[in-house]
Amino acid sequence: MNKVIKDWNEIKINDSWAIFKIMAEFVEGYDRMAKIGPCISVFGSARTKPDNKYYQMAIRVSELLAEGGYGVITGGGPGIMEAGNKGAQQGGGKSVGLNIDLPFEQNHNPYIDQEHNLEFDYFFVRKVMFVKYAQGFVVLPGGFGTLDELFEALTLIQTNKISKRPVVLIGREYWGGLIDWIKSAMLEDEANISDKDMDLFGLVDTPEEAFKYIDDFYQSHKMAPNF
Repeated sequence: MNKVIKDWNEIKINDSWAIFKIMAEFVEGYDRMAKIGPCISVFGSARTKPDNKYYQMAIRVSELLAEGGYGVITGGGPGIMEAGNKGAQQGGGKSVGLNIDLPFEQNHNPYIDQEHNLEFDYFFVRKVMFVKYAQGFVVLPGGFGTLDELFEALTLIQTNKISKRPVVLIGREYWGGLIDWIKSAMLEDEANISDKDMDLFGLVDTPEEAFKYIDDFYQSHKMAPNF
């Protein structure tokens, strides 16, 4: 027991020093992201291959966003993230990558603007950057990480911790089952959310519809920083 207590005390000491590294990531992220201008965060799987239809959709929606005056923020890795950055550059917009070292995505993709390539060690710091500097969210098919980012954004909007932002999912074939479950289990069976929470996001099938969803939102809402 004494050894366990000693080991735990050493862990706590190490944790206290980690605060400074966390602070440094926030400071650098805030400083660099604040200079970029209005952006849309594009989420999706790192495992999606270039011949996949959703990879091509990510290129197209990001291209449309860039042509519409938005920068594009992705997680900086391969797959949908790579496609998002590629589309942003093709559309002549700012292409931002928030990189983190993971087992299956070791390097940032080549379509990130050099001056907008950021590196993070902490997931939670990275997620703050995704949300704080985004005017909206485009979500393509992905795994646990994509769901984490999607529900983080929805929770913050639902609880008024950030101002309302457009959240649009692309791919009824992929997302339809999840949306059905949210409506039946969470809303109707258990009342864990309210009717109005179903209006926090949109579901579309094409990049053009996704862009229109975001563009229509800003016909009646002002752009402003989050938090």
